[in-house]
Amino acid sequence: MKTVRGTCLAAVLGVYACAIGAGPLTGGSYELQDRAHAGERPGAVHWLGTDDLGRDRLVRLLYGARTSLVLAPAAALLATAIATFLGSAAALAGGRFERAALYLVDVVASTPWFFALLLMRSVLPLNVDPAVSVSITFAILGLLGWPHGVRPVAARSAAVIRSEFMRQARASGIGRMRLLRAHMVPNLMPVVAAHFWATLPVFILAEANLSLLGLGVAEPLPSLGNLMSEFRDHRAIAERPWLLAPAVLLIGMIAALQVISKKGTTSHDCT
Repeated sequence: MKTVRGTCLAAVLGVYACAIGAGPLTGGSYELQDRAHAGERPGAVHWLGTDDLGRDRLVRLLYGARTSLVLAPAAALLATAIATFLGSAAALAGGRFERAALYLVDVVASTPWFFALLLMRSVLPLNVDPAVSVSITFAILGLLGWPHGVRPVAARSAAVIRSEFMRQARASGIGRMRLLRAHMVPNLMPVVAAHFWATLPVFILAEANLSLLGLGVAEPLPSLGNLMSEFRDHRAIAERPWLLAPAVLLIGMIAALQVISKKGTTSHDCT
């Protein structure tokens, strides 16, 4: 199993490296149009062919992977940070405040997540600069993806606070900041890491769904979601199967991240 996880991690890191180095690797821009070679089939020059505007599909796939796979971790970090703060604060407060906070979290978590995402995105401007659309999309993902991580963080924090070694540390006169740094943070890291790895593929998939519906990353900036907008014409897929490249990359990344995330969950269960 370790070999499988190592292979998946290497594959994910390889895709990230190619996505980040998309410009130097391809020597082109995702906006570059060559109308004389529009709609070409894959060949020696354009490995995945060109779209209807003459843009190289491979170049756009690499830039789209950069958009989806580099910014999704930022959204996952935001959601994880919010969940960690709220969960640890509730455990530290304890009593009625903890119960009320966790009850409120349960109410928020029971809201249909993707429906809330669609609702929030639909009320915001659609015709915006691509950079703004990227920021809006992933900020919404981060701000809506925290509820399911609060309870595990709160439970782990409460267990650490009530543990014997914490009582001994407090009895020894160790200060609050040192207690947090030396005891709370290391014991919370497995839970925090598990939540991060669990939400990362969810955010990548959510961005793809939003962009596929026209509510995510705006053209001409590519993402894995808006690159799959051509799937609406099933006849085009049958005639040009190379159009499935974004979906193949997305499915492969989601599967690899799921395998990696199981490692974090397993390590949490063993602590």
